[in-house]
Amino acid sequence: MPNSALFLDRDGVVNVDRGYIHRSEQFEFVPGIFDLARFWTNELRRPIVVVTNQSGIGRGYFDERAYADLTRWMCDRFEAEGTAIARVYHCPYHPQDGIGEYRCDHPWRKPKPGMLSQAVSDLGLDPAHCAILGDKISDIEAGAAAGIGLLVRIGSRDAKMAEPLHDVVADLREALALFRFHFRSHFATAVPDQRRRHP
Repeated sequence: MPNSALFLDRDGVVNVDRGYIHRSEQFEFVPGIFDLARFWTNELRRPIVVVTNQSGIGRGYFDERAYADLTRWMCDRFEAEGTAIARVYHCPYHPQDGIGEYRCDHPWRKPKPGMLSQAVSDLGLDPAHCAILGDKISDIEAGAAAGIGLLVRIGSRDAKMAEPLHDVVADLREALALFRFHFRSHFATAVPDQRRRHP
C-alpha cells in the first residue's frame, strides 16, 4: 500500500502509562509492541510514526532534554528488536496547566490533528491509507481530523456509542491481528494488478 504509515500514541500503547514518564527506568514496554512494529516495518515495509502529547514538559515536571534522551533510548530499543521508529512528534503544550510559553492551545495537541498532519507532509503520506493506534478517544479524534483511514483504539467499547467510528481491540495482539487482516488483504489485491501492468 503506497504512502501508508502506522501512527502510534506513546503512553498506553508503546509503554505502560504510569503518568509523566521521563526516565528509562520508568519505561515498561507494552507486551506485543515489538511484534506489531516488526509486522509494519519488516513485512509491510512501511514506516511507524509516534505522536505523543507530553504536557509534563509544559507543566515543568521534566525538560525537553530529558524527553529527548528518553526518546533516543526508546528508538534504540526498537532497533535492537529488529524494527524502527521513523519519526517521533511530541506536543509539550497545555492550554491550562502549561507554564509560561507552554500555556498554549497548540494545534499539535491531540485531539487536534497537527502532529499527524505534519507527519503526512514530511513523509509524503496518503492519510487515507494510514492507520492510527491509540488508547484514548483524543487519539481517535486526532486521526479522524487528519483523515486517517483506519482508526483503532485499545480498550473497551463504550455502550453509549451505538455505532463507533473506530475499531476497538483489547490489546496489541488483537491490534496486530486486525492490521494483518486489513493490510494484507490490500496487498494481496495490489500485487496481481501490479504484475499485469508490468509484465
